[in-house]
Amino acid sequence: MPMPRPSLRFAATRPIPAAPGIPPGGLFQETAPVPKQPTSLPDQSLIHHLVARATRATPLLPLSEKALALWLKDRPAGLQAWVKAAGFTAKPGSFLLLPPESDGGARILVGVEPGLDRWSLAALPATLPAGTYALVEDDLTPAQCDAHAFAWGMGCYRFTRYRAGARELARLVWPRLCDRAAVERILGAVALGRDLINTPAEHMGPADLAAAVRAVAQRHKASYSEIVGDQLLKANYPTIHAVGRAAGTNGPRAPRLVDVSWQGSGGKQGPLLALIGKGVCFDTGGLDLKPRGGMMMMKKDMGGAATVLALAQMIMAADLPLRLRLMIPAVENSVAGNAIRPLDVVKTRKGITVEINDTDAEGRLILCDAMAEADAQKPDLMIDMATLTGAARVALGPDLPALFANDDDLAEALLRHGRDAGDPFWRLPLWKPYRKMLESKVADIANCEPGSFAGAITAALYLQEFVSPTTKWLHVDTWGWTQGKGAGRPDGGEPLGLRALFAFISEWAAKGGKPGAKIIANRPAPRPRGTAKRPRGRR
Repeated sequence: MPMPRPSLRFAATRPIPAAPGIPPGGLFQETAPVPKQPTSLPDQSLIHHLVARATRATPLLPLSEKALALWLKDRPAGLQAWVKAAGFTAKPGSFLLLPPESDGGARILVGVEPGLDRWSLAALPATLPAGTYALVEDDLTPAQCDAHAFAWGMGCYRFTRYRAGARELARLVWPRLCDRAAVERILGAVALGRDLINTPAEHMGPADLAAAVRAVAQRHKASYSEIVGDQLLKANYPTIHAVGRAAGTNGPRAPRLVDVSWQGSGGKQGPLLALIGKGVCFDTGGLDLKPRGGMMMMKKDMGGAATVLALAQMIMAADLPLRLRLMIPAVENSVAGNAIRPLDVVKTRKGITVEINDTDAEGRLILCDAMAEADAQKPDLMIDMATLTGAARVALGPDLPALFANDDDLAEALLRHGRDAGDPFWRLPLWKPYRKMLESKVADIANCEPGSFAGAITAALYLQEFVSPTTKWLHVDTWGWTQGKGAGRPDGGEPLGLRALFAFISEWAAKGGKPGAKIIANRPAPRPRGTAKRPRGRR
C-alpha cells in the first residue's frame, strides 16, 4: 500500500537495547522455528503516572473559557488582577499557577474545552513541574473525570524501547468519580497497539507479533493456536502462504495464522464475534516493488492486527458477554526467487481462484483465507481491520478510517459511537457495479483493479466475496498512524477507531447480538430513495 513519504534521517548503526523481558536478538532467534514464547507483554506505562493516593497533591481546577469568567466573579480583586496580568484565558491545555494566598481550593488553573474534553489535560504531564496533582472535582461529572484521567494517561505515552524518556512526567491522583477500571482498559489497549505498530520490523516480525498475541491470550486464559510455514498449505490457507513464503517457510519470518478463542460471562450462549486483522509486518510490495517513499512507513502495515489485538484485550478484560474468535494472518511481503508473481493464480481457502494483478495488493490475500475460515463458523458479527489501501487515505486523509458494511443499522450504530467517542469513521459504499473492475480472464476474480479508480471500494468488494450474505460484516480500512495531532497523540502508531469499536461491541453484546436485537441508532441509517420522474422534453 503506497503511503506518503515522511522526512526521516537515519542515525549511524548502533546496538539496539531490548525491551523489558525481551532478549537483544528479539523475541525469537533465527535458529528457532518454534520459539519459546514470552510470559508477558512489553511494559505498558500510560497508567503509571495515575496514582491511587498521595499525601500532598497540588489541586488542579479545570475551567473552560466561559467557566473561568464565572469563577473569577466570586474571587478577590487581587486574584482577578493576577489572572488578567498573566493573560490566562483558559485556552485548552494551558495552566496558571495561583498565588499561595488565593482561595477556592485551587493552586493551578487548567484550561479545558467545554463539555467532555478528552485531550486538553494530555499536555500537562510534560509541561507541569514533576510532582503529584489532583483534580478539584466539585463541578465535574463522572464522565468528565473519566475523560480527564484518560487525557492524562494519553499524555504520558512514550515509546521508550530504543531511548529513555526525556524527563520525569507529572502524576495525577485518580479522580474519585472516575471509572478506574474502564480507563485502565483503554489506556492499556492504546499502549499495546501503539507499541506494536511503532516497533520496527526487525523486532516485530511474524513470530514477534504472534508472541504478543499469545501473551494477551495467556493473560486472559484464552485458547491459542498457530499454523506456521508450509503447514499453512496442509491446513488449506494457500494465500497466506503465497504472500509470506518469500520471507522464509520456517523460523521467525515464516508466514503464520494466529487463532485465539475466548468466551466471556455469556458462556456458550453469547453471540459470536469474529475479529480479523491484517498482520503484514513489513511490506516491500513484493515483485511489484514499492519505491523508497512508499516503503518507508511499512513497518505499520500490521496496524490492523495491532488494533484488533488491542480490541480483543479490552473485550476480555471487560468480560463482555460474548464469544470471541480472533484471527491474525502474520506475514512479511518480501522479495525472493519463490515470491508470488504478477499474473500468478492462487486458489484460496474458499475455492475461489485469484489472479494476482499486483503483488502489492497482498493484504486482501491474507485476509481472505482467514475470513473464509471465520465465516464458516457463522459468526453473529465479523469485523476485519486493515491498513489496506492508499486510496482510502487519499479520499479521507489520515484521521478517518473508512468503514464498509453490509448492514445499515450496525454501520450507523458504529458511526454514532465514533461521533460520541471522538473516534470517528466515515462510511464508503460497497458499490456493486465496481465489482466488474475485478474481473479476470483466467480466474474467478483478480486481487485488484488494473487502473487507479475506487481502490478502497474494490478492495472491500474483493473481501466481500469471502463473506456469506447472511453474515453481518464490517470492514475498516485504516491508516494505523497519526501525525501532528498534538498532546496525547504523538507522531507514530495509533489504533484508530479502538475506543468507538469497544463501545459499539459492548452495546451489541449487551443486546445479544442476534438479528432480532438490533442496535437502534440515534439517527436512522440512510435508505435509497427512488429518483423523481422528470417531465419529458428538453430542459
